[in-house]
Amino acid sequence: MPTASEGQFFPNIAATTAAFRLNGGKYGVDATATFGGGSVKFQKLLGDGATFQSVSSATDFTAAGYAVIDLPPGQYRFTIATATAVFAAVTRVPS
Repeated sequence: MPTASEGQFFPNIAATTAAFRLNGGKYGVDATATFGGGSVKFQKLLGDGATFQSVSSATDFTAAGYAVIDLPPGQYRFTIATATAVFAAVTRVPS
């Protein structure tokens, strides 16, 4: 199981997650759900400390998917819009 700074796994959720810290580096991000027209977005907290923004269109899921992306250190969350039975994960990819 990854440590909090190396990854997070959220099983069977239906609401936006609380923010969590990642140390930065290369990460794999995946999501699967009953989408039904909804979405699951992987987002970063911006410099104002209040606004979250999607990190990439590759991590804005409207169907089950996986993406590898380089991330800076910071606070992140998964935002869910109408999707249910969401399984989402972000895990550091070893160098």
